[in-house]
Amino acid sequence: MLTPEGCRARRQRFLERLKPSHPIVLSDPIHLRYFANLHVEAISQHADFGGLLVIRPDGHASLFHDSKLPNTVLLAHVNERTPVTWYTGQEPGRGVRQLLLRPILEANGGRIHDSITDPFAPQVFDIVSELRRRKDPDEVALLRTCMQATEAGHAWARANIREGMTELDLYAGVNAACQRALGHWAIVYGDFVVSGGGRRVGPPTPRVLKNGDTFILDFSVIVQGYRSDFTTTLVVGGEPMGEQKRLFGLCVDAMTAGERELKAGAKCQTVYDAVRGVFVAAGLPDALVSHAGHGLGATHPEAPFIVRHSTETLVAGDVVTLEPGLNIGGIGIRIEHNYLITGNGYERLSNHTIALC
Repeated sequence: MLTPEGCRARRQRFLERLKPSHPIVLSDPIHLRYFANLHVEAISQHADFGGLLVIRPDGHASLFHDSKLPNTVLLAHVNERTPVTWYTGQEPGRGVRQLLLRPILEANGGRIHDSITDPFAPQVFDIVSELRRRKDPDEVALLRTCMQATEAGHAWARANIREGMTELDLYAGVNAACQRALGHWAIVYGDFVVSGGGRRVGPPTPRVLKNGDTFILDFSVIVQGYRSDFTTTLVVGGEPMGEQKRLFGLCVDAMTAGERELKAGAKCQTVYDAVRGVFVAAGLPDALVSHAGHGLGATHPEAPFIVRHSTETLVAGDVVTLEPGLNIGGIGIRIEHNYLITGNGYERLSNHTIALC
């Protein structure tokens, strides 16, 4: 989990950049996650309701929230946490739930500074977006937790995928394996698809797997709002054909080429060109139809973006993916690893097996 010290340090860096003369009120879920470890589970009857984080110029942080929020709100790291009662189950709710925190807002200046209509919003978002690039140790530790669970899901799929299963069957097994590894419930989402025929992304369906199918396994596990994101492609039945092997080999070579460029100070365009260059050399200049990678953390995707027209430079503390993929002649292949960027290279954070069988 994010630590009290980490949340406090992020708030302090934010204040040093913003230099406010009055309390700052934040409500964006990403900001509450980043600065206070407040996360409301998406699959919840309270998912549409968050809170208000009030940060004073001296660094004192107060969190106000609906008392009905899930118990994950108890993990928030602030100086003061004040639940506000809307509904107890014994009497009617206190008015419209969305207006519950309005009196709190009015008592703290009447403005939400990360609301897109607020004059402060562009400055707030610019500062936070830049700060979020350089992951703190507690953020990296939380990402490792996500990734260890994701590795368990990949291992289960590799051991159990077979003809006659449906995409939904495979998802159910992966989901259970991830949650067993964590020891608690979590959201598992992503692409669980038989590729080809125009499909390369999407949620699982009742489609039945057949021997020889290429199955894209690309998913994330969310823990307290942070998430993993890595991929492999499996051949159902474990007997890949020649073209499947060729395209897979190109993707592996493309990932290796991208890895050689990963380090602080490298231009994302250089990384993209290295990945795409392998496909160009193989006579497939237009085969990389999506990004070659992207940033990862409290959202997915996030900066930096390793794309055809990249404008960003990698910094130490970035967590990024490399994600080469091909979809040619009805065969779809995609692989992906996650990396922590360092001053002289990278540390690979994902340790799942990348192989067709």
